[in-house]
Amino acid sequence: MGFCPCFGFSKSKKVNNDHIKKQPSYEQRLGTVSKKNVDSRIKSSAVKDGPSAHFSATLTYEELSFATSNFRSESLIGRGGFGSVFKGKLESTGQVVAVKQLDPSGIQGDEEFLAEVLMLSLMHHPNLVNLIGFCAEGDHRLLVYEYMPLGSLEDHLFGISSISLQQNISAGVSKSKSRAISADLTPFMEPLDWDTRMKIAAGAAKGLDSLHSANPPVIYRDLKASNILLEEGFNPKLSDFGLAKFGPVGDKSYVSTRVMGTYGYCAPEYASSGRLTVKTDIYSYGIVLLELITGHRALDEVNGHQEYLVNWALPLLRDHNFSRLADPMLKGKYSMSVLKKVIEVASMCLSENANSRPSSSELVQAMDFLFSRKNESKKVNNDCAKWPEIDFCPSHTKMILDKDLDRDRAVAEAKLWGVKWRERREEVQRSVSDEDNR
Repeated sequence: MGFCPCFGFSKSKKVNNDHIKKQPSYEQRLGTVSKKNVDSRIKSSAVKDGPSAHFSATLTYEELSFATSNFRSESLIGRGGFGSVFKGKLESTGQVVAVKQLDPSGIQGDEEFLAEVLMLSLMHHPNLVNLIGFCAEGDHRLLVYEYMPLGSLEDHLFGISSISLQQNISAGVSKSKSRAISADLTPFMEPLDWDTRMKIAAGAAKGLDSLHSANPPVIYRDLKASNILLEEGFNPKLSDFGLAKFGPVGDKSYVSTRVMGTYGYCAPEYASSGRLTVKTDIYSYGIVLLELITGHRALDEVNGHQEYLVNWALPLLRDHNFSRLADPMLKGKYSMSVLKKVIEVASMCLSENANSRPSSSELVQAMDFLFSRKNESKKVNNDCAKWPEIDFCPSHTKMILDKDLDRDRAVAEAKLWGVKWRERREEVQRSVSDEDNR
């Protein structure tokens, strides 16, 4: 994958053939990159994590070729920026797996391979995809994951038969059609209901928080709908850690790096400066949350023109036109007060001032709280005389879009919202209990 500014392509430069001839072999490059960039961190992380550190199994190319029927087209279930994904079955264990075959081109491919093996070997969480093993024979680079039968969030929001306009931030690549690990899906799936969307949002926040809570923190850098995979029960798992970077340590507040990611999800300050922080991921999470709310893609093609979701949504956010933001496929089956609060969370994530965005741990608290309201909201609708709809939603949607947002006030207001709602819930529960005892 190449590199270019986030909102425009740069012309590809001519490659010097002499330079290519002098490039080391794959094994040499792999060893060099590993030794310089990840060896010390693997050792330190393994020592720190102790028994929890897990290094994935090494598999042979022959094993994986047999598992996927020699990588035949019928086994192909996905295609991404770094290679193709095949469904297979390991002969040794009988386990159904997803095998990602990386495109063996350039040093970035080596870095992607090493980063993913490193991250998924050291990071374990119910909302992170499990890496079962890998293969690094000759020029073959393959990663073997647990198979996710429900595909990706992108599949369910936008349909597996549609063409994705996701554009990787790279020179010489304008569009990439992406399909996630979704062989068991059909083009006629029911749209996701509101509660399922909130479950996915809450789980994705937990997966992101597990990365940001590591020491040093891990910056995902490619959070998007197609990278949120779904297992049975719609439990989400983050996948594809090839672009992940270790975050700043010590007195450093950011990591300087070449801009990479996916158009539509890229935080503006990262796109303009290359300064990477954990708040870069929070912006991307806000975009995913908007996709869940609206059913619109982060970047779509409308009447022959590219349209960014955030540009379409911001005027509606400023005007508090929340009903127009809701996905028509939901058919109004959601609590308006909960919708408003989820929109507020998305607005905070999309603040132009990165420091004003919530932390991943704050996202976990907020989304868990909102997801837990699924049952209570039904009771509200069935018995609004006992529990009138009172809007405790923080009233700072306009403020959140301004660079001078008072973060302390926003956090305090959000906490007050949660406290008041919990107090009202307890009051209603006591009232219902008293009536039952009469």
